[in-house]
Amino acid sequence: MATCLRLRSCRAPRLPPALAGRGLRPGCPAQPRRSAGGPAGLSAALLRSESFVGGRWLPAAAAFPVHDPASGAQLGLVADCGVPETRAAVRAAYEAFCSWRGVSAKERSSLLRKWYDLMMQNKDDLAKIITAESGKPLKEAQGEVAYSALFLEWFSEEARRVYGDVIYTPAKEKRALVLKQPLGVAAVITPLADQAAIPPGVYNVIPCSRAKAKEVGEALCTDPLVSKISFTGSTATGKILLHHAAGSVKRVSMELGGHAPFIVFDSANVDQAVAGAMASKFRNSGQTCVCSNRFLVQRGIHDSFVKKFAEAIKTNLRVGNGFEERTTQGPLIDEKAVEKVEKHVNDAVSKGATVVTGGKRHQLGKNFFEPTLLSNVTRDMLCSHEETFGPLAPVIKFDTEEEAVAIANAADVGLAGYFYSQDPAQIWRVAERLEVGMVGVNEGLISSVECPFGGVKQSGLGREGSKYGIDEYLELKYVCFGGL
Repeated sequence: MATCLRLRSCRAPRLPPALAGRGLRPGCPAQPRRSAGGPAGLSAALLRSESFVGGRWLPAAAAFPVHDPASGAQLGLVADCGVPETRAAVRAAYEAFCSWRGVSAKERSSLLRKWYDLMMQNKDDLAKIITAESGKPLKEAQGEVAYSALFLEWFSEEARRVYGDVIYTPAKEKRALVLKQPLGVAAVITPLADQAAIPPGVYNVIPCSRAKAKEVGEALCTDPLVSKISFTGSTATGKILLHHAAGSVKRVSMELGGHAPFIVFDSANVDQAVAGAMASKFRNSGQTCVCSNRFLVQRGIHDSFVKKFAEAIKTNLRVGNGFEERTTQGPLIDEKAVEKVEKHVNDAVSKGATVVTGGKRHQLGKNFFEPTLLSNVTRDMLCSHEETFGPLAPVIKFDTEEEAVAIANAADVGLAGYFYSQDPAQIWRVAERLEVGMVGVNEGLISSVECPFGGVKQSGLGREGSKYGIDEYLELKYVCFGGL
């Protein structure tokens, strides 16, 4: 419904793109600069290094490098756009919106479906690019592409189901209508849309380095032509963007930090709980916003859980390069991320925690860390109240349900939470009392395009996916029709 603008930076805030309109300069469309053949094994047809504005690939005066976190090798140089390029992209998006808003729901649906088909046709090549850039295992990258594409499929279907209302008022000669209309220029993250025949300017891509991320983010949040900001990243950065967006009272969607609790009650099936813990903790080496960050295990089942959890880690996890078939744990995104995991482990050990397995950097390289399990963890340790965002599983022992819920809710964030129990009454109580936006009950993987994704407290605003997600990009308009 809206046009969009994508800001992509190296380890910087990611803001969705704005739908733009015409080209920014006369003449034939610029030919995209591609890596000569691309890094080994990567599709040269899909690699892009320039900005994309108004249907044209445009160069920038500067570029920043992108590195493979596993080897440190440079994958390429990407256009480092600044405020002027951002303003031009917003203008293009706004101009495109003037015509895009009139495109029928059926036509928009067809274009989104074509976009989905293209992503699925190219999923293997896209996955290789993700693995090269982030280090995650190739199978996980393939799953990420498929999951991302499902949002295009889902909203291609939802686009035809944006309904309004007719309200009968007390006055006989009046009828009230409620219309749902597109919000306007938004910031969204998009791949491959050009081949799907989305009109020029309906989406734009503005890459930038970490050094320019602040000024570009501020430009997007303060530009009067932008109606919507959508951001995925840290709570601290989200607060800054909210401050900028407040000046012009923009609509915002924020998916911010998490600190997910994983609770195992005495009634739980231990084997199921361990399987869920493995899935929710170590996906992408613990680098997802919904990864479990602290494990709360009731005293009666504690020792059994820790023993089986340690065995599962040692047996099922293999650290390595993401392109190697047996790898389940790739590198962390950079050395700063490794340093944070190391800091949390050292702090916990210094305060009495026990390293059950792992606990140090891996011999493969500076960005690798061993999958780590800690026991005897207490609430005063950093890993108990800070999001680690790495392969660290700290276990806290508790006695009562009330204690577990209190520990889980002590955080100022609330994205996801998980718990295992076979007690139906307890399941209802805990599910309702956990202060999070999403709850996994006897389940470690909860993301689904059909369900609303989002958090409470300082974990963000709004929801992605589901029938509720499209409302984030619509305005309600009340029309009073009189004289009947």
